[in-house]
Amino acid sequence: MLRPNTPRPRRAKDEAEKPFWISFSDLMTALMVLFLVAMAVALMGVTQGLRTMEEARKGREDSIASCIADIEQIARQPQFQGVKVRGQSIDFGPLAEFRKNGHELSPERMAFLRQFVPQVLEVARHPHCQQWLKRLVVEGFASQEGSYLYNLNLSLARSQRVLCVLLDASAPNAPSQADRALIRQLFLVGGSSFNAAILDQPEKSRRVELRLEFKELRQDCRPGDTACRTDAPPPIPWDDDVQCPLAGS
Repeated sequence: MLRPNTPRPRRAKDEAEKPFWISFSDLMTALMVLFLVAMAVALMGVTQGLRTMEEARKGREDSIASCIADIEQIARQPQFQGVKVRGQSIDFGPLAEFRKNGHELSPERMAFLRQFVPQVLEVARHPHCQQWLKRLVVEGFASQEGSYLYNLNLSLARSQRVLCVLLDASAPNAPSQADRALIRQLFLVGGSSFNAAILDQPEKSRRVELRLEFKELRQDCRPGDTACRTDAPPPIPWDDDVQCPLAGS
């Protein structure tokens, strides 16, 4: 017979009834922790990607600025007095002006182009410039003295004249064959009829400029990745035709 104050022995059922699964609140806490960890990892990836893009953008800007600075240093040489670098354009000033209704250049101006442009090409070959330089556009201009289409054709002829001068292998102090091959690959011609005309000084509107165009940066780029840059113009096959097609050549 059991004593009155003797505790009853625990049954095996009491052990079986203890909870086995974690509570719902603990489960939600664990899921929240996993979510926060996943978000932290994702944010780190996005931040790293933005940092990489910013580094690539800054690297491109620094390379272009260095390229322009080297050309400005060339323009400061005494024999090139009158050349001005404005942004990404090289204004030859009076050293590459044309007579009214004409696209011919004087021997002095032709000699200037054959001396100046090869130095620009040396800058274009520098690694910091070569990796981003896309092309150089010889852009001709005309004054407002004449019709729109006439001046447009005249400005194009002036641009083409510059290339005829630079590619003439028989001329005195002609650029080297390597320079002429690079000119064929990088240089394009463009023309403007009344664009950027200097109304009060029409003689200064009869000119050419050299405009530098650089490759764009893709959004998925990484520093040092050449695939981030748009493709450069393809190589142009060499030929020995040096005859300028302009009338009066």
